[in-house]
Parts: sequence; C-alpha cells; structure tokens
Amino acid sequence: MLRPSTNRSRHTDVSPYSSTPRPLVVTADDALLDDLLRLAAAAGTDVDVAHDPGSARAVWASVPIVIVGADQAEGLAHLAPTRRHSVYLVSRDRTDPAAWRSAVDLGAERVAVLPDDESWLADRLADATEGETGNALVAGVIGGRGGAGASVLATALSVTACRRGLSTMLVDLDPIGGGLDLAIGAEETVGLRWPDLAGSRGRLSARALRSELPGRHGLTVLSWDRGDLFAVAAESAQVVLAAAQRACDFVVLDLPRRLDPAAEKAASACLTVLLVVPAEVRAVAAASRVVASLTPLASDLRVVSRGPSRSRLGGPDVAAALDLPLALHMAAERRLTDHLDRGEPPGLHERGPLAVACNQILDDLLFDHQMSAP
Repeated sequence: MLRPSTNRSRHTDVSPYSSTPRPLVVTADDALLDDLLRLAAAAGTDVDVAHDPGSARAVWASVPIVIVGADQAEGLAHLAPTRRHSVYLVSRDRTDPAAWRSAVDLGAERVAVLPDDESWLADRLADATEGETGNALVAGVIGGRGGAGASVLATALSVTACRRGLSTMLVDLDPIGGGLDLAIGAEETVGLRWPDLAGSRGRLSARALRSELPGRHGLTVLSWDRGDLFAVAAESAQVVLAAAQRACDFVVLDLPRRLDPAAEKAASACLTVLLVVPAEVRAVAAASRVVASLTPLASDLRVVSRGPSRSRLGGPDVAAALDLPLALHMAAERRLTDHLDRGEPPGLHERGPLAVACNQILDDLLFDHQMSAP
C-alpha cells in the first residue's frame, strides 16, 4: 500500500535564487514548523522555509503556494505584499481575531486551523506540487468479443507512445484478463498491483504511484496479480486514475467487456474509447452488445477493425454495422504469439502493422486532445 511518509520533509531556508520554486512556509514557531513539515512529507513535497517576513517577501510572487504561520502573519501583512492566489494562514486557535484580521490583510484564501484542517492543508500542498487536476490524455481500449485483441492494442499503443517520448501508464482494468504485466514481460518485476491499491481513498501521490509501479521498455503498468481479488471499489479506482493523470502525459486503459462500477468510471474519463472488432459477422454481433453498454458512458467511441477476414468484411463494413466511426482497419501482425511468449511487448517492432496502426491512432488522439484543451 502507498502510505504517506512520516519522515520530516526535506526543506531549505528560502533563497531568492532557488532554481525551482517550491511551496513556501513562513514561520519562526518550531512546533508549528514541525507540524507543517510533517504535512508536506505526507503530501510528498519539499518546501522552502522563511523565518521572517522580509525573507518571505523576496520570493512571495514566484512560489506555487504560501503557508503563513499566525506568528508571522501580522508582520508580513505590514509589508503589504502584492495580492496573489494560494495563500493560506495557519493557526491553532479558531477564535483568534488577530489571525483572521491578518488573513484579510494578506488576502489569504483561508485560515487553516490545526489539527482539524491537516488533511485539507496536505491536499493543498500536493496540489501545488503535482497540479490540481491531471491533464493527461486518457484513452480506453475494449474488445468487441473475447479474444478480439484489445489488450494487445492497448499495450502496443502504450509502447508506441513511450517510443515517441510520452510518459505513459498502461492501466489494466480487466481482472480476469491474465495481467498486463505479462504482456510487457514484467511479471517478475517487483512493484504495486491492484490488490495493493484496492483500499485507496482521498488523494494518492502521483510521484509515488509512478515510482512504485512495475515497468519495462520505459512503460509503467498497473496490472492485476494472480490472486483472488476480482474487483476494486469505484472510489479506489477513481483515486488511482486521478493520480495516473497527474503522473503521465498519456494513460491507456484496458477495459473489460463486462463493465463493473470501477470500469464505468474509467470509461467516462476517456477522451476516446477504441472498440477492437475482428472483421467477422459473429464478432460484429457480439460487439453490438458492448456498444450498448458503452454508449451512455463514452463521449467518443470508435472502431478498430482487425483482419484478416474470411467473410470479406472490411473496416468500413464493420463500423457501418455498429453505426460508429472507423478509427482504422489493422492488418494482422505476423509472429505476434511468438513475440508475446518471449516477453516482447506488442508494438515493439516499429515497422510492424501494430506499430504503424498505433502511430496513426496516436496522431489522431493527440490532435483531439489538443483541440479539447481549454
């Protein structure tokens, strides 16, 4: 399980020449500083410390967040620093009128009273370090029938994104799919799996999540183990996916055909869901049931048809039968089974049909993501 560190956070006395601005704590109260450093450690961030108002004013406008102890609030307010966002005053006494007057003078957004507001304040520190919301591109992949090749496409798409320099996380949401750590040859790699994260609540550190997951070929994967856990709560999945979006540029979700509450939440977070359908009549019929369950959840659902086709169905035929747009038709990848048996991830060979298809899909997804950005 990921747990907040109880160690004292690393901190540096503030300097106007710090290369990377960090959260700023302004206090000369050692006991209060200890508490704030403990909260910073829980949030997974380092802080700079100013012991007097003059030092704080020198970097006031450049830091992501300012936490002002009640002991320094009045002196800092007298210096009349420019108004800015993300200033919080910290006190131990909710009824102290001086703290509230200083908060108004500083333009503080809130007076946080310890210990009651510790969790809230730790979240603000984490927000300042990792960003309040993740801006990763999230794409889902789901099979139109069993064995359609959705996990293969999801893995190949992730491998392709890594090759193009995107920090990528592959998230396995299919508990009976065998585990995507196998698909990238990382089944023996030490790291967290879904059972370790099943009890996640509140906020998960994006940096800790990314660093503690197994990976290979530059790709980080969150997979199932071979144990007896077959579901996670929707709340836990949402917490983990929110951390994934803060941790990476690109998150690929391998969705199960039968959507549980966690998978439903995940599907609704996707920019696009790719439905993999072999070019076969029975596969199209099965895929129609998957479409019915996904349509209320996915804002953009597209077909990836897969050959070869003995029935001579083409990609446009499959997409038309399902009344969905066609992302592309993908030719078969030769010796795919041999590569998987050797622990070689699909899409690793740049000139193969999978890699070519994934490059085209990624171009389209990145364009759509850019157009949807605020």
